[in-house]
Parts: sequence; structure tokens; C-alpha cells
Amino acid sequence: MVTKSFAELTTHLRQRLREPLPGEAAHRIMASSARTRLGIKPNERTRRSAVLILFYPYQNEIYLPLILRPQYDGVHAGQMAFPGGRVERTDRDLTQTALREAQEEIGIKVQDVTVLGQLTELFIPPSNFYVQPVVGMLTYRPDFYPDPREVDAVIEVNLTTLLDTTIVGDSQIEVRGVTVDAPYYDIQGHRVWGATAMMIAELLAVMK
Repeated sequence: MVTKSFAELTTHLRQRLREPLPGEAAHRIMASSARTRLGIKPNERTRRSAVLILFYPYQNEIYLPLILRPQYDGVHAGQMAFPGGRVERTDRDLTQTALREAQEEIGIKVQDVTVLGQLTELFIPPSNFYVQPVVGMLTYRPDFYPDPREVDAVIEVNLTTLLDTTIVGDSQIEVRGVTVDAPYYDIQGHRVWGATAMMIAELLAVMK
């Protein structure tokens, strides 16, 4: 029964996220060579942000949503990501940032989200952000209302797909005029790489 397996997963995640996290060891699995070649390190201009990794049951499977960013003049244009964004002064903490941004971007009801914990905060050199992944759950499949200014599409990914090792690939991508090696997850024809792939790698390590 999906209800039982979903309950088992969320209980396991809640417990596991209270323990020491794999962090950098898991991140390295899907890190692109750009992280070292660009040579960007956190500095006084580094900003904080948060994303929401949201599990929910649907049709005897367990899902989470990714978003496709629209094309724009920015470093993350056209990329796959978890819903999220930068901290605002009114945010109580990074968990609230993740929930608020997810509500704004894909229209979920944050009052229905149960927060299970957090993964390891991750530095993103191209945009000079620290991003905090927050893990949560809904007991139902949400209705998505993507903000067209920030989201081209919501991609619902089932856990079976994420656990399939054959979706892992490697390619060369141009970043600011530099060609880098970038591991990726092939999800429904979209290449998920960079920070989002590194977060998924840690999430999978935690679940295992």
C-alpha cells in the first residue's frame, strides 16, 4: 500500500535527518568540475536562500516536484531546480523561506506541509548563494499553480525514477565561456545537474 510505504519513507527521513548528514561526500558524486575551475568562494556578498524538497503520495507512487526555470538573462536560466529562492527580511528562518518561495512559485498550501528536516547547506558559486534544502511532505498530491514569471513547468518525479541508476549520465556544459564536465540525472528528458543534482545525491544517500 502506498500509504504504508509513504508513511515509512517519511518516518525514516524524519529520523535520518536528525543524524549526521553525508554532506560533501554525497555532493561530490554529482558535482561539476566548474566548482573548482571557476574558483569562486563564499564572500561578504554571498546571499542566503532555501529550496523545498516536497514528497507526496499519488497513484501508488511517491512523488516530488521539480521546476523548469524559464529562459532569462541569468546563470540559472532554463535549468531544472527545486522550488525556492532568496531570503526576505520578513522570513523567520530558512524553513519559512523555502515554504514561502514554494507557495509563490508553484502554489502549494504551506499550512498543509509537514517539515521533516534539512539537508546540508550548499554553496552555489555561479550565483554566489548559500542554499538550504528543506525536506517536507504533503499527505496528498497538490494542485500546482506555477508562477509563469519564475516557472516554465512543474515536473512531477516519482521516487522509482530517482532510484534508477540508469538515469545518471555525464556531459560537457559551457558555463560562462568555460567548458566543464557535469554529471546529471536524466529526468523525463531534462538534464538535472549542478546544485540540484548534488542535493538529490545527498537525499538519496540519506534515504539509503
